[in-house]
This record gives sequence, structure tokens and C-alpha cells, in this order.
Amino acid sequence: MMASMHELGLQDLIKRIGAAHVRRRLNDETEHEAQLFGQGTLFFNLENSLLAPSVIATALKFAGLYGRARQNADRVCIRRNELASGALPRGFDGFTILHLSDLHGDLSAGAMRRLPGMIADLAYDVCVLTGDYRGQTFGPFDKSLDYIAPVIAALKPSVYGILGNHDTIRMTPRLEAMGIRMLFNECEAIRRGNEAIYLAGVDDAHFYRADDIGKAAAPIPGDAFSILLSHTPEVYRTAAAAGFDLMLSGHTHGGQLCLPGGMPIKLEAWLPRKFGAGAWRYGTMAGYTSVGAGTSLLPVRLNCPAEITLHTLRCAG
Repeated sequence: MMASMHELGLQDLIKRIGAAHVRRRLNDETEHEAQLFGQGTLFFNLENSLLAPSVIATALKFAGLYGRARQNADRVCIRRNELASGALPRGFDGFTILHLSDLHGDLSAGAMRRLPGMIADLAYDVCVLTGDYRGQTFGPFDKSLDYIAPVIAALKPSVYGILGNHDTIRMTPRLEAMGIRMLFNECEAIRRGNEAIYLAGVDDAHFYRADDIGKAAAPIPGDAFSILLSHTPEVYRTAAAAGFDLMLSGHTHGGQLCLPGGMPIKLEAWLPRKFGAGAWRYGTMAGYTSVGAGTSLLPVRLNCPAEITLHTLRCAG
């Protein structure tokens, strides 16, 4: 029998976002988190296939690429992205966001060991994490959070996060105890003097369809510069229609295993490939899809280096 919400330490979250959302998320996790077919936006969920890791490892070994792919997974690069916007208040010119995504702590131990040292000397104003802290999409999560704890400890405040499709809402109390302000279809104002920008975050839109972009956007003034955190970029149309100026996502891993030139063999998302990695634009909204710092299924990467990203906002005009 599933433990009660009280026993799971979710009382504070219930007070903030309501019992209905928490109960629905817990029920959906119990019923569907290990599902192979028909989960969320996917017909077949490769990440829940027990055979997939061994099949991929065998194929890479047969091609003589496993050793290189395994070494690549432990290397993380720092990428920089600059965005100019006429909606950005002058006081936020140069505002920098450190973006971490898809840590998958227990599958990506080598990368997790490197990150605290990489982060320590970076200059940024806030950090955002766009989900997927656990390697599997179901099962225990304490080991994954143990691996990412030193990474979170190396971050300077303020830190904001959302859940991904690999994550359970049960993680929330521990993530927030680490100092992460988790966002569940909520938004926060970030202020400098009399000026403000707005940061919103939605619950997972890929597996659990728990996102509510309208609710997250509702408190944001119409003329304010606003940023949306969504684990998957698949909701880009809805985000743009809601008036967001920037959407930061992850989930795709950029394909993780790519052909030379970075062409993904497979993207676990329904969206145009140009939205699968790096900077993109849809209408008036800018977007960025991180390829992630960790790996899914297996700690291997080809032609798709792991990353953390520094986004710098600039006033246009």
C-alpha cells in the first residue's frame, strides 16, 4: 500500500500547491512510472526497457566505440548562451543564469565528481535545474540524490528546480532541504531594486502530463520579462502562447549518441530536431535545450558532449 502523503513528508508541499496535485502525481507514479507503452507523450518508452542498456552497450562494443563513448560521458563542458530582449529591465542587463539539467546522479558518477570543481569558480546570479535527478524512471532515489548532493552544495543561492520524467514527487522534501526552491506550476519574482523579472516552473509534461503553464504564468504581469523552466521542450507552443520570453529545458540529452556533426540517432521527444539541443527560437520566444550533464540508460556519449550552461541576458536596443 502506498504510504500516506503525511508519511512521505509532503505536508509543506501540500500547503503550497494543494493536496489534489500531490495526490494525482503520487497515483500516476504508482500506476505508470515503469510503463513501457503509452506513457505520456510516447508510444514506446525506451528508458523503461530492461534490455535497452545491454543492447546499446553490445552495439557500441561491436563497433569499437564503447571505450570512447564511456570516457566521453564523464567529460562535461561549459557552454555560454547570450540572449538579447527588449523586454528585459535595464537593471538586469548582464544577469546570468547557470543551467544544469539531467544529472541522473547514479548513472553519471564520473560527471557528478567533476561538477563541484567546475561550478565553484563560475560567476552567475541564479542557478536553475531542469529535472531528472535519478537514473531510472522508477524505484529508489536516495542513491541518486547522494551523488548530486555535493553538486548542489557547490552552488551559490538562489537555486530553483523542477522535476523531470525520471523523478518522483517524493524527492521534493530532500531536494528542498538541499536549498533548491522547487517549482510546481508556480512562479517567483526576482527583484533588483524596483525592477523584476519572473521565473516560472512546471511539473513534468512528458510522462505525467502534470504541467499547467497557464497557472504558472497567471501571476506574471503582461509586460514583464519572464522565463519558463520545463523539463521537456515539447511544450514550446503553449509556452510561447502564454507570453514567455525564454524557455529553458533539458530531457533530450541532444540524442546522447549522435552521428558526426551532432545529428541525433534518436530523440526521446516529439518536437522538431532543431529544438533538440542548444539555442532556438519559436515566434517571439527564445529557447534553450540543454543536452544535460548526465546520461540516460547507460553512461555513454558520442558526438554530443555533456554540458552545463551559462545564459547571459542582455537588454536589446
